[in-house]
Formats: sequence, C-alpha cells, structure tokens
Amino acid sequence: MRRSDLRVGIAGTGFIGAVHARSARLAGAQLAGVAASSEASAQAAAARLGAQRAYPSAGALVEAPEIDVVHICTPNHLHAPLARAALAAGKHVVCEKPLATGADEARALRDAASAAGRHAAVPFVYRYYPTVREARERVRGGQLGAVHLLHGTYLQDWLLSAEDHNWRVDEALGGASRAFADIGSHWCDLAEFVSGHRIVRLSARTSTTVPERREGRAHAAFAAGEGDGALRAVATEDVALVQFETDGGAMGSLVVSQVSAGRKNRLWLEVDAAQGSVAFDQEDPETLWFGRRATTTLVRRDPATLSAPAARLATLPAGHPQGYADCFDLFVADVYAAICDDAAPDGLPRFDDGVRAAHLTECVMVSAREQRWVDVPAGEPLEALR
Repeated sequence: MRRSDLRVGIAGTGFIGAVHARSARLAGAQLAGVAASSEASAQAAAARLGAQRAYPSAGALVEAPEIDVVHICTPNHLHAPLARAALAAGKHVVCEKPLATGADEARALRDAASAAGRHAAVPFVYRYYPTVREARERVRGGQLGAVHLLHGTYLQDWLLSAEDHNWRVDEALGGASRAFADIGSHWCDLAEFVSGHRIVRLSARTSTTVPERREGRAHAAFAAGEGDGALRAVATEDVALVQFETDGGAMGSLVVSQVSAGRKNRLWLEVDAAQGSVAFDQEDPETLWFGRRATTTLVRRDPATLSAPAARLATLPAGHPQGYADCFDLFVADVYAAICDDAAPDGLPRFDDGVRAAHLTECVMVSAREQRWVDVPAGEPLEALR
C-alpha cells in the first residue's frame, strides 16, 4: 500500500490528538476522519485539523470500513476497549500510553494484535531524538564500559496548584497511577532503551501533595473536562520515587513529579558506566553530555558526525533544532513504513513496550502501597504481586 492511500482515523482530538493528526499528514497519509467527546466537537476538530469527515463517536470511527489505521488519543479508560474493537475490525493501531489501565488488559491487547496480524504501536517518542539514539549506540557499543548506575528525573509543574485539574486526576478515567503511569513510564522506557538493561526489582514511594483539586479548571495546554468548580478529593499520586536494580547488575533511581514549580517537561537521564557517563536532557535535546574522569564533552546533533542509527533521525542540518514534534513525526513515519513497506524500523515501540510499561506501573503501585521491594515479572501474569 502507498502512504498516500493509507486512511487514518484519530479518536480523541485534544492536545495529543492534534499532534498525531499533524504527524499523519506529514507522513503522507490521508486524515480520513476524527472522533471526539461529542459529534459537535468532532465536527469542529475535523475543520481545525483538516480531516475529511467527523464521526459521531470513537466507536463508530474504529469500526468504520474506510479507516485503515486508528490512532487512540482518548482518556486512558477508553484505550483498551477502543484498541480491542479496532483490532477486531482489522485495523492497525497506534495507542497512547498507558496501553490499558491494568497489566492484564495490556497483555490481552498485545496478544490480540499478534493474533490479528496487525501492526500495533505505542508512542514512546523520546526514543526518536537523534541524541538519544547516539547515547544508545555508544552505551551499547561498550564505549563507556559496563553500566553500573542509571538515574534521573521527570519533572513537570502543570498540576502544581489545587486550582489545576484534568481528567487524568480522576482514577476512574486515568487509572490508579497518574504521575508514574503518565510520565515515569516514559523515563523507564528511555532508560531501558538506552542502556539495554531491564529493571528487575524496585522499591517505590508515592505522595499526593495536593489532596483536593477544583473540578472544571485546567492548565492552558490540557482539557479539564466537565466540573462544577467544587473541590474534590484526589487519590492519584503527584510524586513518585523509585529505586531499582537491573538484570545487568546496575542500580538506579528516579524522581517523578507533576508539582515541581518551574519544571515544564524535564526528562533527564544519566547513565554512569565504568569508563564514562552520558546525560540527556529532553529540554535541551540538541546536546549530549559525555563525562570522563579527565574531560567532559558536549556532542551536538550533527548528522555528519553521528552514528548511522542516530543520523537516520537527524532530518535537519546541525544548528537547525529538532524537537518533540519532530520525534512524533519520525515515530509515525516508522509506523507507516512498517504497515506500507513491511519494514522493521529499529527502535519502533510496539504493544510489547506498552505491556512493559503496564508491568512497571503495577509494580510501582504495589511497592508503594505495601512498602516493600517488588520483583518485576519478565512478562508473565502478575498474580504473585496481588
């Protein structure tokens, strides 16, 4: 199938849905339709995003015979039922994380995609920074020696105040975990992707620092949903602290927060190894920091000097910054290459990676609740944790 013949449907047209729609168009596909929280909202979104038509509901879109690929960008509680319906209807699926609000459901979706023979991807798009790929190549190529420590943070401030609200705060819509499932899962995916290590054991603590929030208010970039303005109790976490061990003998630590004033989207990862260290800062993604005992070096994103896997993603010359939207464009282009060209792009995050994130999230929540170390299953059911 040619890219220009690929018919894409977007379920959910908020901030991230608009990002998906842009990337689909830039990849050369047809934006065949959108669905939103209501038919009127879908019609407005179709006009805004340049879609061919508006569907009355997300359910109608995922089952429509004229759609080839469904992008699921709805609130979390709808991910699993919509992905399941799309796969049953023979669609390829791109589903925002979390793939499901529980690990069992995530595994069922992965198995359904495999049984249907459909391509199914999860947008862990930070993998698509060229500097991330360069770090991965150097770490996995042994240039820094054996990895012994992984550490970092993912800090935001968009839910700092009791006046800040969003559907993610509601456990019924977003799931039992908020901060870790929403952004901590991204950090863990990146740490494992770069290092080649897998987290096998962890201890976690969580905190809800804003115990009540006012419904109907929101950060400007995100929809709040409906609400009467009353203060409501919050059960999901604002902060998560995780320490862990890996299958490669390394130790690690992670701080996750959505209440760190002044931090907008600071995903920072450092890998410390026997002969050197490397650090990546998502808010300064054009540069990698490399450290050795006698020297420190800043490596700029330059396709002329990067390794081949990194240079593939460097679509602009050095000095012309690439950012988050470019990562999304590259991710979607890789998904469509898999669908249309039967390609196997290196590093494409699939439903297996969504299952991995669900496993880690469940282990973090069990550890925090029971205040104990938890072994992370390699992919088997998690009954032993419950």
